[in-house]
Amino acid sequence: MAALNSLLAPHSLPSKTPRSFPSPLYPSFQYSVLRLSSSIKNARLHCHASASSSAAAVVTEAEPDAAGEGEKFDWFAHWYPVAPICDLDKRRPHAKTVMGLDLVVWWDRTKGRWQVFDDRCPHRLAPLSEGRIDPSGRLQCVYHGWCFDGSGSCKYIPQAPDDGPPVHTFRKACASVYPSFEQNKILWFWPSTDPQCKDIAVKAKPPYIEELDDPSYTSTMGMRDLLYGYEVLIENLMDPAHVPYAHHGIMRIPKSLTSRYRDSFTVNGDREGGSPIDIRIETSNINGFLAQRDIGYNKFIAPCVFYSAPHRLMSGNGSASSSDVQGGSALKTLQKQRRFLLIFMCIPVSPGRSRLIYVFPRNFAVWVDQVVPRWIFHVGQNLILDSDLYLLHVEERKFAKAGYSNWPKVCFVPTKSDAMVVAFRNWLRKYSNNQINWGTTSSEQLLPTPPREQLMDRYWSHVVQCSSCRDALKVLKALKLSLQIISIASVGIVAALNQSMISTITRTVIVSTAVICFLASKWLSVFIYKNFYYHDYDHAFR
Repeated sequence: MAALNSLLAPHSLPSKTPRSFPSPLYPSFQYSVLRLSSSIKNARLHCHASASSSAAAVVTEAEPDAAGEGEKFDWFAHWYPVAPICDLDKRRPHAKTVMGLDLVVWWDRTKGRWQVFDDRCPHRLAPLSEGRIDPSGRLQCVYHGWCFDGSGSCKYIPQAPDDGPPVHTFRKACASVYPSFEQNKILWFWPSTDPQCKDIAVKAKPPYIEELDDPSYTSTMGMRDLLYGYEVLIENLMDPAHVPYAHHGIMRIPKSLTSRYRDSFTVNGDREGGSPIDIRIETSNINGFLAQRDIGYNKFIAPCVFYSAPHRLMSGNGSASSSDVQGGSALKTLQKQRRFLLIFMCIPVSPGRSRLIYVFPRNFAVWVDQVVPRWIFHVGQNLILDSDLYLLHVEERKFAKAGYSNWPKVCFVPTKSDAMVVAFRNWLRKYSNNQINWGTTSSEQLLPTPPREQLMDRYWSHVVQCSSCRDALKVLKALKLSLQIISIASVGIVAALNQSMISTITRTVIVSTAVICFLASKWLSVFIYKNFYYHDYDHAFR
């Protein structure tokens, strides 16, 4: 899906000389791990030996620098997006999981802001997310009625006598509070309840994306929970080469962007429109990396933000925005251009689970988002996510079986199109020992693969969390019920009335109405099921 950026800007024409296939981005790849015949081995080794010197440069760019090898990425010293604010209902608490931490998000009307607590009551560890907002605007645990204010202080224990000790003031009666911050229409949280982190937003803020607050851009967001891990999610978004294949029949690459390669390449293009993609890693460090390709730049801001734009992204504070372009005249020229950006926020939920927040801001055809309902936009994006969901879910289990540290041995990545995937795996290996440091003591073993209907479920993974899709589902269900009632009522009217009481034309109209309403309700039932509950994607028949 990340390769939507292949549609953003015109490509520059390549030279007409045939290009050589580059050598593997992992030079340490051992062909001996493959159980192949010696003739095939020799052929591959010969191909490897004849790689061009320019390909060797790609390897150097993708490999991490030796400097800073001792640095380690602290997963609990960064901001994480929780949810788009537009999808949070102020009338109730919301359960979320990020970095293996169970959270409860609720609206504190006293302070006029969203709060993020540890999702457990200090009394008997019942989930506060199953509670309610009481008439005083406090978060109430529905197990025994304990109430908490926005600072986590317990304000009321119903079982404590008025003339007894004020047990609600004891420190152990307080709920654990995480620092939270609202930015770019998204709620973020800092995964530490240490009192020293209370004012962390003064010292460090989440990555800021200027276009999301620019009124001249659209900013329609979507969110989806996925049954595969953060690592697989983010590397899939960094892989533009999979788009014409994994999303065949949904996303199309214009022929103008692919036919230009066929004259300069020694192999024929296939029906899906796959083609060489030149990606180069410009900079890489513990905070992420910057990649360049012929249509723009991609920036990974660790741990969550992956951003694609047609201009350079070089912010020093972890931000990604148009303000990174130096020079007033250059900025003005950039702002006048038609621009379409891709912004993905990849959230580690727990081992084998992730959450994606996506938004594609553009500064043209803004009126479309004001006319077309948000849920229709989500229908298309959910279909794209479903089309490779099963592939990624199974792929992750194969990685786990082989051992995550063996990724460079079991994966053969010989082309420049894999440069960002390799750069991310290098980053994960160098700074985090090939793994995420989860905030949970539970086993990190992946669960068995569930049935496809559960794996690709849309209702629990998206609809219940999306205010637009929830409302649309209610309206469509009401419409379906209305059509069924009209159909049954029409048949009943015809059956109850004497033939002499209505004309043949009237009877025909009523019967036709009944049939049309019945067929419409059946079609609507299928539409609701496929777009709000489950829609399979069969690659063999696309």
